Amino acid sequence: MKDITLKQIAEKLGISITTVSKALKDYPDVSPKTKKAVLDLAEELNFTPNSYAVYLRTNESKTIGLIIPEVVHHFFSGVINGIIDEAEKNGYLVIILQSGESIALEKKQVDLLINKRVDGIIISLSNESNNDAHLKEILRRDIPLVQFDKISKLIPSSKIIIDDQKAAFNAVEHLIKKGCKKIAHIRGPLNPQNSIDRFLGYKKALEKNNIPFDPKLVYACQNVTFDEGRTFAEQIIKEHPDVDGMFVITDLVAVGVLSYFNENNVSVPSQIKVIGFSNWFMSQVITPKLSTVDQPSYEMGVQAFRVLFDELQMRKEGKVVSPRIVELDTSIIERESSL
Repeated sequence: MKDITLKQIAEKLGISITTVSKALKDYPDVSPKTKKAVLDLAEELNFTPNSYAVYLRTNESKTIGLIIPEVVHHFFSGVINGIIDEAEKNGYLVIILQSGESIALEKKQVDLLINKRVDGIIISLSNESNNDAHLKEILRRDIPLVQFDKISKLIPSSKIIIDDQKAAFNAVEHLIKKGCKKIAHIRGPLNPQNSIDRFLGYKKALEKNNIPFDPKLVYACQNVTFDEGRTFAEQIIKEHPDVDGMFVITDLVAVGVLSYFNENNVSVPSQIKVIGFSNWFMSQVITPKLSTVDQPSYEMGVQAFRVLFDELQMRKEGKVVSPRIVELDTSIIERESSL
């Protein structure tokens, strides 16, 4: 069945297409009787405006694109909820795409969103992201772009971030204040900026507290998984049995660490103290409960949409848009794993 058009509604009611269009938009120069007749018929025929036609008329699609590495990840699910809640308040739909940590797929998804004529794009980069050509194409097309969490510092777009270096520094210093003197770090892959910054924060905390940095105590995840946490926990115990503290890139990996320790009689926190990152709900369920850095995922989503929406409004008003950086606060959540 073909879509109903404005022309068909106009012909059935014996009025002009312009009058139908105005009635649907509640223009004041259309009589209440005519408006009711148009709205009733439109509902009866299940009329929906053609989105492409609306875009051509208004230059707005009322949709935004969101690209994230993983939909099911606890952190990103919080961000998604924040973005969707704000988008709905402002009449926008969100197209959510998952890159699966693949730069090739991420580039295809950017092309798709451009071709779908979304009004703006919000993105957290994949771990494989090592060039910015697709992000530059978004800006070249004059499409508002907001990056969050995993970002490229080289792209002049708005960004919603935390101070990963400072947060990591505070996490490691927390372990040092608890008496740790030999601290291992399970870091993320080499590319993502947040992985780099958390590693740098780890090093700075050691340096400030006169603890020599030992590269052999740093283990790099490829996929940032629970299983990698278990694998590296086993390696660390075998290779460095005197390690007394661990700072882990994210809670998912840290829960893997605790899982291995629990099964192999490694006492936490008396033998090794552990702190993670992100404050995943599982960090409160595992035994012992995991100390972590609280990363405000929902608020990050809220701020990402608000910054994008502000840019869209400024463009409508013909104002110059300058990229903004919104930095959200983090805090240490002390639980049983680092007492």
